[in-house]
Amino acid sequence: MRVVCIYRDNQDYSRSVEEFLENVRRQTGHEIETMNPDENTGFCEAYDVVEYPTILAIDERGAVRASWRGRDLPLINEVLFYMI
Repeated sequence: MRVVCIYRDNQDYSRSVEEFLENVRRQTGHEIETMNPDENTGFCEAYDVVEYPTILAIDERGAVRASWRGRDLPLINEVLFYMI
């Protein structure tokens, strides 16, 4: 399963996203893939990502199994379920 966080740097929410990503890495040993929407417009269009930050859990066939959108970031355990 692939977990991707789509967000822009230098936004008012960027610091909280980066802290969340670091906490996930430190507490679980797993890293969440990050993506800039301006550099990956095709990906964002394909998965209908229009709000940032967005975290997607994508299975092997490319289907979205879970998504979290907006500034209210999920709990680490919620994301970890899709990473292992």
